[in-house]
Amino acid sequence: MTATLLTSDLVFSVAEEVFAALVDGEEGKLSPWIGDPVPFSEPVVAWVDLTGEWSGRAVLLTERSTADDLARALLCLDPSEVLGDEDLVDAFGEIANVVGGNIKSIVATNGDLGLPHVTLTIPDPSGTVVEELLLSWRGRLMIVRVLHLP
Repeated sequence: MTATLLTSDLVFSVAEEVFAALVDGEEGKLSPWIGDPVPFSEPVVAWVDLTGEWSGRAVLLTERSTADDLARALLCLDPSEVLGDEDLVDAFGEIANVVGGNIKSIVATNGDLGLPHVTLTIPDPSGTVVEELLLSWRGRLMIVRVLHLP
């Protein structure tokens, strides 16, 4: 199987299912972004690499405050609780890991899923963008990008 079978609708379906299962406990909190994207003042990016018969990268990109709230939701923390950097890395990385694992199952029957990475800088885009979705999670911008790596 190749990434040619990967469509925007399929990537959205993966993201929607992951967010409903892991983060929100219900569908409908993730939707297509309407309008122009807003620039991130404090971006946080999480990604996992897919290697094997098809090599790629699944990337999630959002504002730090959104990533913090995603982590709080995943960890079932109260919105007022202080979130440590380690919790953010673990939780946001886990969301990217599950999204990436589901994408891997679509594009490759053989291969491995790398460990998640979470940073404040966008990784070098050495690959080709296969799909990029601008999504709204509770009204805040979330970008899901799938790259094919050489």
